[in-house]
Amino acid sequence: MAFKFLRTAINRDPNVGLYGFATDSYCLLGTEPHKMIQKIKDTLGVSLHIQRIAESELAGIFAAGNSNGLLLTKIVEKYELTKLKKLLDINIDIIKSKETAIGNLVLCNDKGCLISPVLKRYRKTIADCLGVDVEVGSVAGLEIVGSAAVASNKGCLCHRAATEEEINIIEGLLKVKADVGTVGFGSPFIKSGLLVNSKGIAIAQTSTGPELGQIDDVFGDRHG
Repeated sequence: MAFKFLRTAINRDPNVGLYGFATDSYCLLGTEPHKMIQKIKDTLGVSLHIQRIAESELAGIFAAGNSNGLLLTKIVEKYELTKLKKLLDINIDIIKSKETAIGNLVLCNDKGCLISPVLKRYRKTIADCLGVDVEVGSVAGLEIVGSAAVASNKGCLCHRAATEEEINIIEGLLKVKADVGTVGFGSPFIKSGLLVNSKGIAIAQTSTGPELGQIDDVFGDRHG
């Protein structure tokens, strides 16, 4: 099946990645994208679950995960956690860090995980939940590794200022080809502009032709 592209917005907001994230087994969104939900499901080819995190539509900020597990902020509500456990038959763990924007601090796929230094003490918890090797690092010298890069099981797109050393570390850890780029008309903060897995990508409708070309190079079928 060919890798699918969808240029879109979620409720008129092009920052689609702030609302959730996608894996090869599910997509989690904090709000229902009116008129676009079926198109996003068809593009990503996985079940799509709607659930706010910490009573926020911005589930992509307060959660991170892969096909094996889901990491949640400590400010998740009990009823949200209960519903997520019913929706997803995977490991679910709460990271009790004072830094609650977990989605901005974790870069992962089904093969590995890079975490911000601020989560160093939770490294084993994260590794056990996601079922992968976990290392501590940066992207473009930034600790917000989950905001500055996004990975699928085919590739990883990083902040345009990511160094060669950082890219080499990411490639070795996540076992995919990594490169630099931007989304949404020049933003280097990759997470905000896309939802991606091995099957397809829903990307900010403001993304330019050159951005789409680079994104296809990183995530598309040539990495099969």
